[in-house]
Amino acid sequence: MKIDHHIISQIITEGAHILDLGCGNGELLSFLEKQNQALVQGIELDEDQMHQCVERGLTVLQGDIESGLVDYPDQSFDYVILNQIMQQIKKADFVIQESLRVGKRVIVGFPNFAHIKARLTLFAQGRTPINDALPYYWFETPNIRFLTIRDFIDYCRKKDIKIEQKYYLGKSGLINILPNLFAQNALFVITRH
Repeated sequence: MKIDHHIISQIITEGAHILDLGCGNGELLSFLEKQNQALVQGIELDEDQMHQCVERGLTVLQGDIESGLVDYPDQSFDYVILNQIMQQIKKADFVIQESLRVGKRVIVGFPNFAHIKARLTLFAQGRTPINDALPYYWFETPNIRFLTIRDFIDYCRKKDIKIEQKYYLGKSGLINILPNLFAQNALFVITRH
């Protein structure tokens, strides 16, 4: 099991109502439905991945999260999940604000572009980093923005968003020392102040 999925399952309360934005093939939603007896729903733009979700028996709508969540009333979900998509969307601030509107809590997970191996690859080799958290060549990557842990914390401070929990992930566990340098991925639980 992916370490971020395991941590998310520990964050989610049993029976919670969840909306996963950019849910991919539904692997996380399926896990949360079984592990946490959660009521799950997803939104996915990619038609092939959406069909994989349906094959898993999940309720998933095909849609573009960057056009908003107008069909959902305020605070209609216990958790909204934005895991591993922040670096792939153009309207990141809008998507986060909409997620905070429809969810009581929002779980945001992303690869840390300031990880030491990424820095060293840029510095020593002058090349775009490729590693476990960033597995694509520059010409194949779905990533359009380069987000770091420090960037996200600064964003939350600027937008008056409360960070309730934070997890810094290495290859095989949690990172507690200098996370912006040593963590490959980060997970945050955020709410409105």
